[in-house]
Amino acid sequence: MMRRVLMVALLLVAGVMGSAQVRAQETSESHLAAARRAIGATRSTDRFDNILLQMGQQAKSELIRNSPDKEAEISAIVDEATLTLATRRGDLEGEAVQVFANVFSEDELTAIADFYESDAGKKFLEQTPLVLRELDRAARVWANGVRRDLQGAVVEKMKAAGLQ
Repeated sequence: MMRRVLMVALLLVAGVMGSAQVRAQETSESHLAAARRAIGATRSTDRFDNILLQMGQQAKSELIRNSPDKEAEISAIVDEATLTLATRRGDLEGEAVQVFANVFSEDELTAIADFYESDAGKKFLEQTPLVLRELDRAARVWANGVRRDLQGAVVEKMKAAGLQ
């Protein structure tokens, strides 16, 4: 029984992987180009730029903590190793392109890029952090007011029902 379950699971995994590969093979160059353009316009992968630097800093901190007298040597070694891995950032970008291409049609990607390359789209990207902070603040104020009003309404109804 366990063998049969494992076999079915393996077949399902193989089928999913195979369909993903077929999908990747079916994606046209123009579709991938549209995905790259949309990623660039939306700055969707910009936040990944610091991953390797942060890993390098963490490695330095851990290694220097264990051998503080070797800080200069450790820093040089970690920096060199980090630089040699920097070219792999492109691999992550390639994965992002494939994700975008799998989720959006070529026409949708073009429309997304067109918007984010427009003045309105650029402003949207620049102002989004401010908008999100303001929305969060507004939601907290609103929630506090609703909480206060709900508590008041419940207390009144409980009094009217003789429960207080």
